[in-house]
This record gives sequence, structure tokens and C-alpha cells, in this order.
Amino acid sequence: MRGGMGNMQNMMKQVQKMQKKMAEAQEQLGQEKIEGTAGGGMVTVVVTGHKEVVDVQIKPEAVDPDDVEMLQDLVLAAVNDALKKADELSNNTMGQFTKGLNMPF
Repeated sequence: MRGGMGNMQNMMKQVQKMQKKMAEAQEQLGQEKIEGTAGGGMVTVVVTGHKEVVDVQIKPEAVDPDDVEMLQDLVLAAVNDALKKADELSNNTMGQFTKGLNMPF
């Protein structure tokens, strides 16, 4: 029976090690800057790996007082582009931890 406890402790150590690595990866994601663009670079949005918008750049030629809707659409598209890329990065980064585990997530 005692052998079973050793395995359990071993497993707990592995889990703790992995949690630490996951926390580090999660933190690194927060440092990442992902750029989304729209309108051929007229609007650029920068988000972190935690999906926090940190920068929005709009070129003057994208600003047309008679067509505010177009600018809104460009900003939306750029934000969605950035968030999609952030999602992919997050899935790739965090996915490495769930690959080897046959856990139902």
C-alpha cells in the first residue's frame, strides 16, 4: 500500500510543476503584443495575449467625417483581427499543457 502513496506524491509534484509552468506561460502571454489591422493598415489595434487592448492607431486618411461608419467598421475589424490572433496564440501556448494530459477539459 505504501508504494501507492509515493506515486500520489510524485503525481502531485508533477502537477505543481506543471501549474507553475502554466502560470509562467500565462504571464508571458500578458507580455505578448499582437497586432490586428484593417483597411490595409489604415487601422491598427494592438492587444496583449490576455486580450487587453493596449494601442489603437488610426491613419488620418481613414478619418472621413462624412463616413464615420466606415471608420467604426475598420476599428471593429482590426480589434477582431487582433483578438483572433491572440486566441490562436493563447491556444497554442496553453495547448501544449493539455496535449499530454488526457483530462476532460
